[in-house]
Amino acid sequence: MLRMEQSDTAGSPNTLRAPALDEIDARIVRLLGADGRMTNAELAATLGVAPSTAHARLRSLIERGVITGFHASVDERMLGAGLQAIIGVSLRPSARRESIVAFADRVRALPQVIQVFFLGGEDDFLLHIAVADSSQMREFVLEHLSAQSSVASTRTSIVFDYHRNSVAAAFR
Repeated sequence: MLRMEQSDTAGSPNTLRAPALDEIDARIVRLLGADGRMTNAELAATLGVAPSTAHARLRSLIERGVITGFHASVDERMLGAGLQAIIGVSLRPSARRESIVAFADRVRALPQVIQVFFLGGEDDFLLHIAVADSSQMREFVLEHLSAQSSVASTRTSIVFDYHRNSVAAAFR
């Protein structure tokens, strides 16, 4: 996910544009997206540039907000949480703004939650969670979702397998 910059062109004051990436910058983003542990020497060799050039380019991408961090991919099964699900959550219409913020803050803090998506559409949120088994899944839905007065409904889909192409940065 690219952090957008304010546009200097005509349009509304909140018009955003992506920072310009040349071919080397784009390759750095792709390479580090696939292997965030790649050393600067490996990055430079793959790009066919000097290590100082690779380092300066990477530093610039970080400073411009294109690269927002480096992450470890964790196998939840190895931590005893081999059952994953995507749970759609719809909130009740009353006091909507307050309940959206409170709900998001509450679920982000739960250790079972891997990702939280705030949406426009049928569901207000999608939660990606990992737990040990179906009884913990049931407990999570009942204790952490259905028990909240702001939650109108939930819809749980079990994840059989998934592939992640990249890690997107948070919007805020």
